[in-house]
Amino acid sequence: MDTMGDERIRFDADGVCSYCHEYDRLHRLLVPPPAEAARLLAEKTEEIKAAGRAGQYDCILGLSGGVDSSYLAYLAKELGLRPLCIHFDNGWNSEQAVQNIAHIVNRLGFDLQTYVIDWNEFRDLQRAYFKASVIDIEALTDHAIFASIYRLAFKLNIKYLLSGSNVVTEGVLPYHWTHKKSDYINIRDIHRKYGTIPLKSFPLIDKRTKDRIRRSGIETVELLNLVPYNKAEAKETLKHALDWQDYGGKHYESIFTKFYQAYILPVKFKVDKRKAHLSTLICSGQIDRDQALRELEAPLYDPESLRADKLYVLKKLGFTEEEFDRLMQEAPVPHEAFEIEGPIFNYYPILKPLRPLWHFVSGLIGRTRV
Repeated sequence: MDTMGDERIRFDADGVCSYCHEYDRLHRLLVPPPAEAARLLAEKTEEIKAAGRAGQYDCILGLSGGVDSSYLAYLAKELGLRPLCIHFDNGWNSEQAVQNIAHIVNRLGFDLQTYVIDWNEFRDLQRAYFKASVIDIEALTDHAIFASIYRLAFKLNIKYLLSGSNVVTEGVLPYHWTHKKSDYINIRDIHRKYGTIPLKSFPLIDKRTKDRIRRSGIETVELLNLVPYNKAEAKETLKHALDWQDYGGKHYESIFTKFYQAYILPVKFKVDKRKAHLSTLICSGQIDRDQALRELEAPLYDPESLRADKLYVLKKLGFTEEEFDRLMQEAPVPHEAFEIEGPIFNYYPILKPLRPLWHFVSGLIGRTRV
């Protein structure tokens, strides 16, 4: 990480950056020492099995075909868990992703449900995010994945969700490179300003759904934080055990995600996500800094693949090249320029006329306290 990737980065007297310190904090908080991790893994596994003993499945596992979710499925099988796998198809799957998912569920004997998004709605949302010039276009997919998983958990009364999130490969990421994935108000406001068709089926985690989640007792379990998780070793295991194929980049199982991370982010937002991904692997001891620097010297795209992917993405989204290039040249806009989740006025629009009065009273109270 450097000031080009994040101008807010800070270095201490020893030259150690703020992201290294944040990684260490997360590791202490979420990754137990080996003996304790083994005990917690055994306890949580038995807890999941006991809770789901009467049902066909004891947990739900979101499966993208990428290395983290694929290894999570492999681990679940090794632990004797009975997950129902769910895949979210947003229209951008690569052929490799489809093949990987098929190999995984067939080899492991797991059932799979695929949630296929309404393409017209999803395309309209992605186009709206491009027009809004906000950075986290992928928040749409992440939000819909979480919503779909929770809907399935409610329907089947399953209390445990297995997540591939982990510290040792994902612990470094500047917060302003993304936006809060659960912020349905931001999604609705951006679409209200730039969308062209009504959203009738896009799954939103609205306030009612969040209240239901809190009451449900559903727990998200990050099993990869409880095992020695090495990315390179995990890939080799998957290749040999499940005939899994590598995509060559983090989350490149999606054609759009590859184009987003390798072209849109660096060109428009001056963000190279490889720096965060590689920095995480350095912090977790899986690669050294020299190796990471060598990887950063490689181009994000070879010209032929870039041209082919760009034409495919633009055609699928319905942009001309001129329209797209113009949007890429527009200045980035923070997500906070639109309504965001939090203030009561966003939950209850009827109260919005009272917002100025609330700000005045809040400021008066603050000055009085000072």
